[in-house]
Amino acid sequence: TSPSPRGLLERVRESNSPSEGSHGSDRAGARGGDAPLVTGIGGEGGCRGRWGGGAPTAAAAAVGGEASRAAGEEEEAFEDALTDEQLREKSRSQANDAKAEGNKFFGSGQYEEALSKYEMALQIAAELESSEDIRAACHSNRAVCFLKLGKHDETVKECTKALELNPSYLKALLRRAEAHEKLEHYDEAIADMKKVIEMDPSNQQATRSLFRLEPLAAEKREKMKEEMIGKLKDLGNSVLGRFGMSVDNFKAVKDPNTGSYSIQFQK
Repeated sequence: TSPSPRGLLERVRESNSPSEGSHGSDRAGARGGDAPLVTGIGGEGGCRGRWGGGAPTAAAAAVGGEASRAAGEEEEAFEDALTDEQLREKSRSQANDAKAEGNKFFGSGQYEEALSKYEMALQIAAELESSEDIRAACHSNRAVCFLKLGKHDETVKECTKALELNPSYLKALLRRAEAHEKLEHYDEAIADMKKVIEMDPSNQQATRSLFRLEPLAAEKREKMKEEMIGKLKDLGNSVLGRFGMSVDNFKAVKDPNTGSYSIQFQK
């Protein structure tokens, strides 16, 4: 194991310090004319050699290299010391921060920017276990952005993704129902509103929506039926015309008791 930078510095200081009892000889320039020992590192003139001059000694150079390596190892050790749980919490925090930024953009009406931030949060959360809550919320928030932008098909898709992660997500059900209504998918909107009422019987929004949607759905079904009958008439006339007849020679009579129809021929 490499010694710490602090330990290396202590070793060099000890080696450069004069030994006990040698102060007098150092001051007098003893040792046969040798230059006095330098008793420290980083004194006047910067880091100096032990025997004078301006060039750093091998020991001083070693200190810098070992200190750098030790610092790098300590940094790596700190990263390695982070537990998986700490890393997950860090990622979760980043995902929540991106989601919060998306909420700010949404609040100021910047829906495209909000969509981008929610997508960023989804990408971060995708790597996390037990992130269904964040991901469902981001999909639902993206759905309402698309709703504001008039992209109702995209709203339905995002709500469906949110509900796959959290089947009891009321907001996602309500938003999907609203998008279905905009697309005139009344039966689908009714189905979503009924699910809301099953989970929350006191939900007034869903109750009011059902009263509005059911007549619209019935009207659409009647319109579709008339369109289908019209197409069948065209087909029938193309066939019966070969025999000098038309569908006008046939009349559908409804049975008041059963509600079923019977076909009667009339000249």
